[in-house]
Amino acid sequence: MSKHPKEAKTNALRELDAAGIPHEYRMFECEGAPSGVEVAAQLGQDPDRVFKTLVTVGKSGEHYVFMIPVAAELDLRKAAAAVGEKSVAMIKARELLPLTGYVHGGCSPIGQKKLLTTVIDETAQLFDDIMFSGGRIGCQITMAPDDLQPIVPFSYADLTA
Repeated sequence: MSKHPKEAKTNALRELDAAGIPHEYRMFECEGAPSGVEVAAQLGQDPDRVFKTLVTVGKSGEHYVFMIPVAAELDLRKAAAAVGEKSVAMIKARELLPLTGYVHGGCSPIGQKKLLTTVIDETAQLFDDIMFSGGRIGCQITMAPDDLQPIVPFSYADLTA
């Protein structure tokens, strides 16, 4: 478990600490909201093991979280099939903060306002650990993907185009 300076804690980091789940985090300087590929390059990481957190809405009105490698694109048909929906669509950027408590470029699957059904691209299983947003722009968490299960129940599926 990592210790975090008080000013660095995000909801995601607080939840991981409270649950005693092993993780590391990294804060870095950036301008605006860099793309996931830019984050991977800045941190010297393989973009296949750095995941972005995407929030969608299904035809039913339910919301879903999908985590995919930063250089990949979400296949909406595969995503819909993974959650048993007829279709899913990306939510509008202005809906992200009220729904999750996070801003675009800083959305973590951990610590959202409401626990949403979450699916992680099956390629995450190829890595001992993956990196994803720590809950704000300029914060990335590294941890074993299966270690997310106690605080963000999820399934794996083929999600990319």
